[in-house]
Amino acid sequence: MTTPAGTSATPTIRTVSVPTADLREALADASPDVDVVLWDFRSPPEGCDPGRLDAAVLPYTGRAHLDGALDAATNLRLVHTQSTGFDGIADLVGPDVAIATASGVHAAATAELAVGLALASLRGIDDAVRQQAEGVWRSERYPGLADRRVLLVGVGGIGEEIRRRLVTFEAEVTRVGSAAREDDLGQVHGSDELVRLAPDHDVVIVITPLTDATRGLIGSEVLAALPDGALVVNVARGVVVDTEALTAEVLSGRLKAALDVVDPEPLPEGHPLWSAPGAIITPHVGGNTGAFPPRILALLRKQIALLGKGEKPLNLVRTGSWTG
Repeated sequence: MTTPAGTSATPTIRTVSVPTADLREALADASPDVDVVLWDFRSPPEGCDPGRLDAAVLPYTGRAHLDGALDAATNLRLVHTQSTGFDGIADLVGPDVAIATASGVHAAATAELAVGLALASLRGIDDAVRQQAEGVWRSERYPGLADRRVLLVGVGGIGEEIRRRLVTFEAEVTRVGSAAREDDLGQVHGSDELVRLAPDHDVVIVITPLTDATRGLIGSEVLAALPDGALVVNVARGVVVDTEALTAEVLSGRLKAALDVVDPEPLPEGHPLWSAPGAIITPHVGGNTGAFPPRILALLRKQIALLGKGEKPLNLVRTGSWTG
C-alpha cells in the first residue's frame, strides 16, 4: 500500500475500523473524537471511504486472507492486532504504519493451556481418554508436574504467567530468553545455551515470539539433547519447533509432545502426529477462551480513548509516525 504522505510525530486518528458489528457497537462511545466504523475485509468499510481510515483493527484470525486488503486504506497510520503475535503483519502495510498488538489480553488463557497441556501429558490424561473410549481401566504411575525440571523458552508477558503457574505446581523452572541476563527474578539464560541446558530438563515449554532468530529454534540438536521421556509443549508458533525432527522423536517413543501450534497449520490429513501415542494436539486455541471478548474490548476502548486525545497507543511493536 502507499505510505501516507506528510506523516508527523503525533498522527491524528479520527476514524478507526473494527472487524465485527459487536465491536463497533461496544466501542461507538469510546471517544467523542473518534468515529468507529465496521470493516470486515470482505466488503468495503460501512459508510466510509477506505482512504479516510486512520486505523484498522484486524480480525482475530490475524493476517489470514488479508493480502492486499489494506491497499485501499491509503491514509492508514495504525493497524491493531487482536493477538499477541504479529508475525506477517508488517507485510500488509507500508513501513510508516504503526503496529499495536493485544499483548496481555491472551496471557492468562495461553498460560493455563500451556500448563494444562503439560499436566495432561505428564499425568497420562491423554492415555486415559483413549482407554475410556475402549472401555479399558489401566492404573499406571505417571511423572506428574511436581518436581519436574521445566525449560521455559520465552520470558515475555505470557512466559511470566506460565512461570507463575508452574511454581504453583512445584515445578523447577529454568528461563531462556533471547540473550543471557539477570532480572528481578534471577537468571535468564540465552537461547544459545539450549543444547547445553536440554539434558537436565524433563519438559520444554515454548512461548517465544516468532522472529528470524526463533524460527526453527527448537531443532533436531536441541531435541536430541533432551533426556528420554521428555515432553515438548509448544504454545508459541509452529515453526519455532522443527516439526520433522519432533515427529521422528515422538514416533520413536523417545519424546512426547503437546502442541497447540504446528507447522504446517493445520497438519495435513494423515500426518503421523495425529495418531502418534505420546502426542496431544489442540487447534491453536491458546488465547481463545471466554476471557478474550471482555479483555480485548477493554484494551480497544483504552486504545481509542488514547487516540482520541492524541496520545500514543499501548503495545506498539512498530512505532510508525509515533516517537518518544
